Amino acid sequence: MRILFAGTPATAVPTLLRLADENEIIGVLTRAPAPVGRKRIMTPSPVENFARERGWSVLTPSSLRDAGVQQQIHELRPDAVAVVAYGLLIPKALLDVPTHGWINLHYSLLPQWRGAAPVQYAIAAGQKRTGISTFLIEEGLDTGPVFDTLEVEIGHRETAGELLDRLSDVGADLLAKTLKDLETGEARGREQAGEPSHAPQLKTADGKLDLTRPAVELDAQIRGFTPAPGTWTTWNGDRVKIGPATPVSDQLEVGEVSVGDRVLLGTGEGALELDQIAPPGKPWMKAVDWGRGVRGKVVWNS
Repeated sequence: MRILFAGTPATAVPTLLRLADENEIIGVLTRAPAPVGRKRIMTPSPVENFARERGWSVLTPSSLRDAGVQQQIHELRPDAVAVVAYGLLIPKALLDVPTHGWINLHYSLLPQWRGAAPVQYAIAAGQKRTGISTFLIEEGLDTGPVFDTLEVEIGHRETAGELLDRLSDVGADLLAKTLKDLETGEARGREQAGEPSHAPQLKTADGKLDLTRPAVELDAQIRGFTPAPGTWTTWNGDRVKIGPATPVSDQLEVGEVSVGDRVLLGTGEGALELDQIAPPGKPWMKAVDWGRGVRGKVVWNS
C-alpha cells in the first residue's frame, strides 16, 4: 500500500518504522522545525530526522490549508495517510484524497479522552486501564468510526512518558493491522459509543498542584504530567517544581513541609514523600539534599 505518514514526536517513529516493513512510504508529513532549549535553536522533529535518514521525501508545512501543500499531497496519490500525533488540523479538502482516508492511531479507547493529551489525562484521572484505537479521521475532533482497539493496563507507578513509550510500540502493530485490513477489504469501522471525555492540550498552568486534594490524587497528577507539562506549587510567591513523589499516610497541615530523613509535603489527605524538586531558580535535585539546607518550618502555598 502507498502510505503517506503524518507524525511528529519520537513516539511516532516506531509506527513509521513498522509500516515501512509492509508498505511503500511515499512521503512523510511532520511539523516544521521548532525552537528548543534556552537558546531557542530551531530543531527538526524526531520524525523528520528519522525520515531524512531513510531517504524519504519530507513535507514540513505550517498549515495544511496552503494550496501548494494540498497540491503536493494530491500528486503523491496515497492509498492511505497514517497519522500518529501529527499536530496539525486536516482540512476537509484533504480528507478524501487518499483512497482509504486518513487513519489515526490514538492513545485511548475512544470516545474516552478525545484530544491531544489522552495518556496524560488518563493517568491524572487515576485510571487503572487505558488503551489504543485506530479510527478514520473526519471533520470532528477524534469522532470518526473506530476500526481496532487494544486495552492496556496502566502500571502502578507509571508516568505518562513511560506509558507513551509502551503504547507507541503496541500501537505500531495495531495500525499496521488496520491498514492491512483496509487493503484486503476486511476492515470494518464502527461508530463510537458511550459518553466522550476530552483531553485538550496541556499548559504549564495546568500543572499547579492543589494541595487541598488527597495525596493519592496529586500523585496521579504528577505521574500524568511527567515529563510534560510538569507539576509545581509555590513558595513565597515563587514556583517550586515537583518531580516524582509517593503518597504516604503521614498527616501534616496542607502545604506544610517536614524535613528530616524524608521530605514530606502535607496535602488534604495524607502527604507526599518528595523524591526530586527544583526550587526557584535551581536545577532538579534530590529533595533530601534540598532539605539539608532548610532551617525551621517551611510552608508552601497550595
